[in-house]
Amino acid sequence: MDRGRGVAAAARDAARGAASRRVARDGRRRRRRLARAGPQRGDHTGPSPVDRGRTGSKHHVIVDRHGTPLAVSLTGGNRHDVTQLMPLVEAIPRIRGRRGRPRNRPRRLFADRGYDYDKYRNLLREKGITPMIARRGAAHGSGLGKVRWVVERTFAWLHQFKRLRTRSEVRADLHQGLLELACSIICLRRLRRSF
Repeated sequence: MDRGRGVAAAARDAARGAASRRVARDGRRRRRRLARAGPQRGDHTGPSPVDRGRTGSKHHVIVDRHGTPLAVSLTGGNRHDVTQLMPLVEAIPRIRGRRGRPRNRPRRLFADRGYDYDKYRNLLREKGITPMIARRGAAHGSGLGKVRWVVERTFAWLHQFKRLRTRSEVRADLHQGLLELACSIICLRRLRRSF
């Protein structure tokens, strides 16, 4: 140990030499490689603000009142949720309905405090959607939690698929495809229950 309570250069050299002299099972000497930072985790990753800065991805989903996923997207872990609100609303597929002018968009949109921005409230109103978004600073138990659990349940259904719980694909398009496949399986299970 040197005065700065760190390992002296001689000790570091000795440790490096010992690591290089280790003998493999077949009798040959092998050199150990020092751990280095690996390649980036691919597209749609970013340092998560809640997970000690580790790179990761975020799933965004919009569901109906029963928890059936209508649209899903994938972004980096450092992207704010509200940036995906309008792309998800636009991605809701049009459905065939009664003759005349059936409604293609939802009447109301429920969201938590993370979506409390007047800009997005106005954009939703322009599309004919009533925003039911909790206000920041309002007391908890204001009633929105009674409908928010449906989205959390859908996330639980999605994360039951092992490949979605922990992202192992470097390419974002592959992970997005698996995410959409999982949503299709969830929709199929809901259809089977209804018949």
